[in-house]
Amino acid sequence: MPGDGSSRRRITRMPGSGREIVSIGVRASPLRDLYHSLLVAPWVAFFVGVLVAYVGANLLFAMGYLAIGDGIEEARPGSFADAFFFSVQTMATIGYGKMAPRGLAANVLVTLEALVGLLGLALVTGLVFAKFSRPTARVVFSRNAIITSFDGVPSLLVRMANERANQIAEAQAHLVLLRTERTPEGDEVRRVHDLKLRRSQSAFFALTWMVVHPITEDSPLFGETPESLRAKDVDLVASLTGLDETLSQSVHARHAWSPAQILWGRRFADVLVTLPDGRRAIDYRRFHELEPEAILPSSRPPR
Repeated sequence: MPGDGSSRRRITRMPGSGREIVSIGVRASPLRDLYHSLLVAPWVAFFVGVLVAYVGANLLFAMGYLAIGDGIEEARPGSFADAFFFSVQTMATIGYGKMAPRGLAANVLVTLEALVGLLGLALVTGLVFAKFSRPTARVVFSRNAIITSFDGVPSLLVRMANERANQIAEAQAHLVLLRTERTPEGDEVRRVHDLKLRRSQSAFFALTWMVVHPITEDSPLFGETPESLRAKDVDLVASLTGLDETLSQSVHARHAWSPAQILWGRRFADVLVTLPDGRRAIDYRRFHELEPEAILPSSRPPR
């Protein structure tokens, strides 16, 4: 109904799966969290926003100088261009000396604009430094998660790789399954299940990492099929945290897979190759490639 806030919506996208989570009735006001909005905005959008704000502020001050009248020496009477470029010189504290304020009103407006320019420069400088120095992890995840036999046990596998030429120390991987379930009372709930991994920690993460979850009897995936995963609206989410050895700061990465991206009877193509000189190398061109499995695995372990 109008006025009840139900028309306000916020969309959250899950990286990788392409799914969108729509929050209805939230107070969507970017100005209430402007710093965070600017910090997470793409660089192009950030600089476009700064440019629009900069030009808009100078346009407002230019109209103020014109409203004063003959307040700028050496400016053409009624010239909006002269007023605008005088505003630019004032806000940037350039002071070429060709035009100067005349009268009390013009000097008061110049004082106000100089203050706005100083504050704007400080804010933009801080934001640029914060965005530039913010630690990020360039971790690539496989486009698909697969269920296949691993060491003779049906297992869920995802593959990760560090795209940077450095190491992530004390890396920790976490894999969770989100699915829709019904309680004994008949309520439909969205539950999160932690998936036990063969290896969840690595002293250093420099190249690739195969994350393996054995589908044993105590696994949330035990007995599941592609059809049941779609019926339960499953989401598989992987997260990685660690310490960037270059920046000595914590970094994290996250990726999600929808039921359509969880494939049975596939295996990841081998990316480890041996060079002619005997060195081992990783062929990232095959990172997302899948190969058919000879025997389709069941989600039930062999008896």
